[in-house]
Amino acid sequence: MVPEQLIRKAEEFVDSGGFFAELASMVAYATESARPEGRLALDAYLAEVLAPALAGLGCRVTRYESAGSAGPFLLGTRIESPDLPTVLCYGHADVVEGQAGRWSAGRDPWTLTAEGERWYGRGAADNKGQHLVNLAALRLLLAEQGALGFNLKFLFESGEEIGSPGLAEFAATHRTELRADVLVASDGPRVDAETPTLFLGTRGGVQLLLDADLRPDSYHSGNWGGVLRNPATTLAGAIATLVDGHGRIRVPALLPPAVPDAVREALAGIGVAGSPGDPVPDAGWGEPGLSAAERLYAWNTLEVLSLGAGDVDHPVNAIPGRARAVLQLRYVVGTDAGGAAEAVAAHLAEHGYPMVDVRLLGSFAASRTPLDDPWADWARTTLERVAGRPAAVLPNIGGSLPNAVFTDVLGLPTLWLPHSYPGCLQHAPDEHLLAPIAREGLVLATGFFHALGRPTADHPVPARA
Repeated sequence: MVPEQLIRKAEEFVDSGGFFAELASMVAYATESARPEGRLALDAYLAEVLAPALAGLGCRVTRYESAGSAGPFLLGTRIESPDLPTVLCYGHADVVEGQAGRWSAGRDPWTLTAEGERWYGRGAADNKGQHLVNLAALRLLLAEQGALGFNLKFLFESGEEIGSPGLAEFAATHRTELRADVLVASDGPRVDAETPTLFLGTRGGVQLLLDADLRPDSYHSGNWGGVLRNPATTLAGAIATLVDGHGRIRVPALLPPAVPDAVREALAGIGVAGSPGDPVPDAGWGEPGLSAAERLYAWNTLEVLSLGAGDVDHPVNAIPGRARAVLQLRYVVGTDAGGAAEAVAAHLAEHGYPMVDVRLLGSFAASRTPLDDPWADWARTTLERVAGRPAAVLPNIGGSLPNAVFTDVLGLPTLWLPHSYPGCLQHAPDEHLLAPIAREGLVLATGFFHALGRPTADHPVPARA
């Protein structure tokens, strides 16, 4: 069991305002990886915040530069004994663009603002608040007992919000430095604000550009309507052959295998939405015969992210020459997504739309630690013991993270303990962290790390002799 005084100290750190003050100092760095000026803030954040935090944990801190669009990586390493298990933690220092001027009530994205239980600020939930929970938990554990009871490696990247460029190559090159027994990290949301959650992987994604570029000019819709193919109408029809008006995928090659029994069992009883501010799931949308949780966590979805032709705000009486759309396939493990662009192009040609060009814009892999992995069972038991109530264990979240780097490149079981919730508005104006989740999250993380340092009979990696 977690010592009561350790739990109290975790709660007191949040209740005293210490956690808020530290998070406010982190949010103040405008670490936007998609903007050139954000790179300067990222350099400062790594040097002034994360490196000292890791050094304070007794880590040897190494910064690795990278080429191209990939930002630097920071690795903290604390080896207590070669006989102990090694835990790899991960976080990302970057955030999406602040979108200043679009936040409600005049809020500044770089100033952490408390309003009731909501702490507003860019990165408060994604990912600064979450990696602060883990850093603070490790710090509390060390202060209380003088040692962790395991070896620690903590990796920070600075480009997750732009697709983690270079992370897979970095992991492959530095496989020895990153060698561990398990990954424990925090990102993404819980299933809802109230339920402690553990997820084991992520869906993958494929982004496609559909382009009906039929002619360089627009022509009068009265003089030419009925004899010139309209690219907007063409593109709308083409998309309808891919995903219908009820959200059901119509391309067999884009569908996953049947939902495995173990996944279906894990998702039984898992609700979707229900937290304050959440949208209401639409009845009749998506693959029929599946629960909402199965559609979100165990199935594929093809979403239209953008669609345009002409000027919607100032239309003219002319047939546009070009229409474009960006579609995204979110897919689960078991889907053969490598040829998604080719499959879509072949499907469109077969259905009479060879004039629509299909181009791959980017992709990221799906990955998942098996539900029957010993680490998954141990983590569920440990989390529920610390929380004092049932936890949700998901095969994967609906979104994406670079989990495949850890499962496929480093060969690690992956345990994600999120400290946010679906309504946190990450990537949007008014991103926020819920104070109760931060408070409980720090207790859960502290208890989780405490248990990792005390191998028992059911521990997946017993202390090495």
